[in-house]
Amino acid sequence: MKRSTNGDKCKNTIKSVGQYRDEIPAIVDALVSSCGSGGCFDHVSTEPIPYREAIIDILRRSALILYPGYFIPTRLDSTNLEYYLGQQVTSLYEILSGQIVLAIRHDCIRKNQTCVHCEPLGHQLAIEFLHELPALRAMLAKDIRAALDGDPAAGSYDEIIFSYPGIWAMMVYRIAHKLHHLNIPLMPRIMTEYAHSRTGIDIHPGAHIGESFFIDHGTGVVIGETCTIGDRVRVYQGVTLGALSLSRAECKRLRNQKRHPTIEDDVIIYASATILGGDTVVGARSVIGGNVWLTHSVPPDTEVFIQKQDLIFGAKKFKKQALSKGLRKMKS
Repeated sequence: MKRSTNGDKCKNTIKSVGQYRDEIPAIVDALVSSCGSGGCFDHVSTEPIPYREAIIDILRRSALILYPGYFIPTRLDSTNLEYYLGQQVTSLYEILSGQIVLAIRHDCIRKNQTCVHCEPLGHQLAIEFLHELPALRAMLAKDIRAALDGDPAAGSYDEIIFSYPGIWAMMVYRIAHKLHHLNIPLMPRIMTEYAHSRTGIDIHPGAHIGESFFIDHGTGVVIGETCTIGDRVRVYQGVTLGALSLSRAECKRLRNQKRHPTIEDDVIIYASATILGGDTVVGARSVIGGNVWLTHSVPPDTEVFIQKQDLIFGAKKFKKQALSKGLRKMKS
């Protein structure tokens, strides 16, 4: 009688497990059938969709240009600056124009629009964006100075550029805002949602934010699409500049209307304050205290705070009880 060996057992196990692999073709057939059914989402087309990782790479490449010398491992000086920027701007142009073409073409096909000649238009818009880079650098420099002026914990401009999440979020927002106003679809929102996932700061690319804007700490800040913010405004963590909750019908009616507040120049908004509504205006130089819930306008030079709460102070009873028990044990 032939004895069963370990090798025979392994062969039998492999053979029995193989039946599960045989079910894969049927699963694939079901998935193929579900594509285009309307019950789920897919992009099966001869035209490729914009690539999210390439759009994130555009942000990385933009940072190399907007902050030259900060995010590279090698030396950058006056000798190689022109060469460096020439290489970086050319590389950015190539990837940016390609993704803009894909975004415009995808939007055109999805909405069945009249041909806009997406290939030359994509390259034209990429160049228009690149022309904005010097002004964009100047705007971001004012944000960085506002951070140093507004945060005594900030040791230097270098520290702010390297480590402040609000500055990174504002860089991404200002890039996305430029692309948004060039009417480039999809890409700006991908950019700001990437910044949201990285920093916890959610700024819609359609929002209008003035000069010298500073987000201190930053986690949980939300700034809606139709929000307008003036110059030299400072906000703290958890601040929401949002819209009032709407029904489905109202969402359709107000989709292209102002739904988010206006914050005028030199306003300070402290942590976890919530300001809602398109008709809400916070006047210049006002201060909004922490945890305030505001759905109506306030005039300039106004302070809005929650009424001071009564605090109750008392000794921790469990500590007293534990101490008395310990004393009794020592005496016994």
